[in-house]
Amino acid sequence: MRSIWNGAISFGLVSIPIKLVNATENHAISFRQIHTEDGGRIRYRKVCELEDREVTTAEIGKGYEDADGSIIPITEDDLAALPIPTAKTIEIVAFVPADRIDPLQMDTAYYLSANGVPAAKPYTLLREALKRSRKVAIAKFALRGRERLGMLRVVDDVIAMHGLLWPDEIRATDSVAPDTEVTVRDAELDLADALMDTLGEVDLDSLHDDYREAVEEMIAAKVEGGGTYTPAPAAESGGGKVIDLMAALENSVRAARTARGEQSDADADQAREAEVTSLRSRAKKSAAGKTASARKSTPARKSASAQKSASATRKSSPAAPKQVGGKKSTAKTPAKARTAAPKKSTTKKTASGAATTKSTAKKTTSKKSTTPPKKTTKRASA
Repeated sequence: MRSIWNGAISFGLVSIPIKLVNATENHAISFRQIHTEDGGRIRYRKVCELEDREVTTAEIGKGYEDADGSIIPITEDDLAALPIPTAKTIEIVAFVPADRIDPLQMDTAYYLSANGVPAAKPYTLLREALKRSRKVAIAKFALRGRERLGMLRVVDDVIAMHGLLWPDEIRATDSVAPDTEVTVRDAELDLADALMDTLGEVDLDSLHDDYREAVEEMIAAKVEGGGTYTPAPAAESGGGKVIDLMAALENSVRAARTARGEQSDADADQAREAEVTSLRSRAKKSAAGKTASARKSTPARKSASAQKSASATRKSSPAAPKQVGGKKSTAKTPAKARTAAPKKSTTKKTASGAATTKSTAKKTTSKKSTTPPKKTTKRASA
């Protein structure tokens, strides 16, 4: 592999000469720009604005555009003279656990190759030290006109380096999270866990770029067919607006299990159906329990208000007329007399034929409950 940078790893006082090579390669299909009318290539020419002529690569340098629009020339000698210790050195500054590195910071990956026989011993020493410590090395290096942050780790028997973004280059997540508050039920989480378990793990080596393969097939068909191509009907997409989250999760679990070839076992299908039904039942019971608890306080409030209303009704309604001597009395009886007057009490005849005794309170009752005749006559005539 062709090296893109030569320098050394600075490990304390140990210097390890290395070559930097790309660890990844791009397999994306590239297209050329053409003139749609005649198919001619569209090319870009580098033209000097002052001389209005095309210039060669050897004539092109670097410049910084100032705020007023003026260009300040920057030469390679200017950059090389900068007092940066990482200009030709990957300077290790710390060793930290691998989980301390946020994957958001990960950038381009490189392999570090020992440059020459003398570099083999210190290179192997650093590699084995990283393996035994189970840590990664944080380093600073300069590449393509800027200082960068890097992470060194061991891949097989090679030291790899991942370019890292500086912490202030990672955007905050404040404006990305949902604004509305959402409650996720346990039953929904159970179905999500079931879907995750069904999908399971995957061999990353088995994954491939379906889009690139489709583009390659289309290009091959156009070459063979003289520029014509008839696309195959596209499969139905499972996208769209999710109306019932529980139903969507259930269908996802079934589809994932079908894709894994588990649909042929009828007993397993019944067990899965029972599992889904149980989870849905639990979700309904949970929702019903919340509704019932929200309604518990309502009947008590209604009962208190009903009691107040009944008490007011009893106070406002007139008292039933009392009977005096077997007849209804039309006169109003004082409240004290109504409350204090006891009813006649008689005793039943005994088996020996004893006479019935009347209560001695009869006279008191008749005196207190009977109103004067004159007042009664006046009220009746009125």
